[in-house]
Amino acid sequence: MKYREVVEGVFHSRPNRFIAMVWVDGKLETVHVKNTGRCRELLLPNAKVILEVCNQPSRKTKYDLIAVYKEGFGLINMDSQAPNKVVAEWLKKQDYTYIKPEFTYGDSRIDFYMEKGEEKYLMEVKGCTLEVDGIGYFPDAPTLRGIKHLKELQKAAKMGYHCMVAFVIQMEGVTEVRANVETHKEFGVALDEAKRAGVIVKFLQCKVTEDSLEILSESQGS
Repeated sequence: MKYREVVEGVFHSRPNRFIAMVWVDGKLETVHVKNTGRCRELLLPNAKVILEVCNQPSRKTKYDLIAVYKEGFGLINMDSQAPNKVVAEWLKKQDYTYIKPEFTYGDSRIDFYMEKGEEKYLMEVKGCTLEVDGIGYFPDAPTLRGIKHLKELQKAAKMGYHCMVAFVIQMEGVTEVRANVETHKEFGVALDEAKRAGVIVKFLQCKVTEDSLEILSESQGS
């Protein structure tokens, strides 16, 4: 996944979850934040950030905040739309015979439905931007929607679907994602229940640059 045009900036503040104030070429700009999560450990004063230049003249904000350099760690892509885009690209390179994004199953919309011959697959995608001591954690804020999707996958697994939850690790040097039970204990419980029901957990490791994100490898959680 490639961004069209990017520039560097310096983070100043985040008035609300949708916008941030960023210094760009000596001017304080209002930019759109492409992640409504808390990201408190990332968006710190004076952090170097990466912005995508918006090509819509009618829009109020000229830039989208897509990545940040975390001190002592490196570059983290924090674009919440990126995981589904890179997974869509990655799935096309796998041996599925049919792929459908945004698939309605039960009371939920699951990110991807796939087929291999007669076999049916469901995959829910989660982006991971939270790192602590080299381990990724999800979520960084309570997610009732995430729990709902896990429960839907549990039901589908019992109906014969091959079900997966795929954590796209939006940083390099991290190979594992754990449930952030300190922030949302219920998500951890739901993830454990899903695994016991046969839902496979995948970790998708990425190459991250200032203007791109690409899945390079995968591993399976225990």
